Amino acid sequence: MSKHLNITGCFLFLSFFFQTILSAQNTSIGTKDIVSGEVWKDTDGNVINAHGGGILFNNGKYYWFGEHRPSSGFTTQVGVTCYSSTDLRNWKYEGVALAVSDEVGSDIEKGCIIERPKVIYNQKTGKYVMWFHLELKGRGYGPSRAGVAVSDTPAGPYRFIRSGRVNPGVYPLNMTREEQKLTWNPEDYEWWTPEWREAVNKGMFVKRDLEGDGQMSRDMTLFVDDDGTAYHIYSSEENLTLHIAELSDDYLSHTGKYIRIFPGGHNEAPAIFKKDGTYWMIASGCTGWEPNEARLMTASSILGEWSQLPNPCVGKDAKITFGGQSTYILPLKDGGYMFMADVWRPKSLSDSRYIWLPVRFNGKGIPFIEWVDKW
Repeated sequence: MSKHLNITGCFLFLSFFFQTILSAQNTSIGTKDIVSGEVWKDTDGNVINAHGGGILFNNGKYYWFGEHRPSSGFTTQVGVTCYSSTDLRNWKYEGVALAVSDEVGSDIEKGCIIERPKVIYNQKTGKYVMWFHLELKGRGYGPSRAGVAVSDTPAGPYRFIRSGRVNPGVYPLNMTREEQKLTWNPEDYEWWTPEWREAVNKGMFVKRDLEGDGQMSRDMTLFVDDDGTAYHIYSSEENLTLHIAELSDDYLSHTGKYIRIFPGGHNEAPAIFKKDGTYWMIASGCTGWEPNEARLMTASSILGEWSQLPNPCVGKDAKITFGGQSTYILPLKDGGYMFMADVWRPKSLSDSRYIWLPVRFNGKGIPFIEWVDKW
């Protein structure tokens, strides 16, 4: 073989080698860094479609569940997708964990709206339980339901059980007897007036929904405490008030124990974690698809008194949460925490991007989030 052929062969081999490396980098989040706001692809080279989601860590592997969003429109045409990873950077597509139904009239009929899916593992039953915000097909955001599904394996498929509003006929633990006795007619009040705000604070919408289907449930998350008790946290009362509701031992229903926090605060997109016995929650305001300033809340007891602190985001674009909206906070194996948010693109929701940033703590132990280009 000639020297010229040797050189040509080496050149072709190196070209192929580097193209393979570049191709591998272009078909995943990346082999070294998490880069927020960019297009993320799975290990097959397809764009990851898992919005408003959360991550379950199980047996050494991360499972990311999220909304499969269409390229146009707002309804759910596929269902909840699942991806798996061992390093939070390279994600394998596991398939549709919960598929919409072709059955006419099904709660999860194709064309419904499924949002904010979260999955937790129940050690007592050995089941994986998914809860999500559900709106029935053709009903807009009126039904305001919570849906639940279950699986024997983390990636699914999940079997849909039921949907409905939350805790019908039950008053919140922190609603006083005096407030429970009050009667209201919401149509008598003009929104955002002082009188209306006072009525909301005292439970006007709780009372309205009490004897009907139950409390409204929209943007939501799940949290499992150290003792194994699970909680469903959701935006309720026309998106005006957050509720924290205890789940049953099997995580498939509610016990009736729940509280209201920050009535009239207009909070949604809750994300919660616990560190050194203190509960921390980040939420957003309600500005449609547009980003806004994040809110930080804290408590020493999950069903106790909550207080609000200033915006946890710092630096450039902190007042719009870096262009995103909170969805989940993941405890990491090294003891840290990762803040997850979505950059919504309503003109094509499938092109919405992901923001994942480290949660850090100041000298007083208060969490904050600062933008980093990659980490």
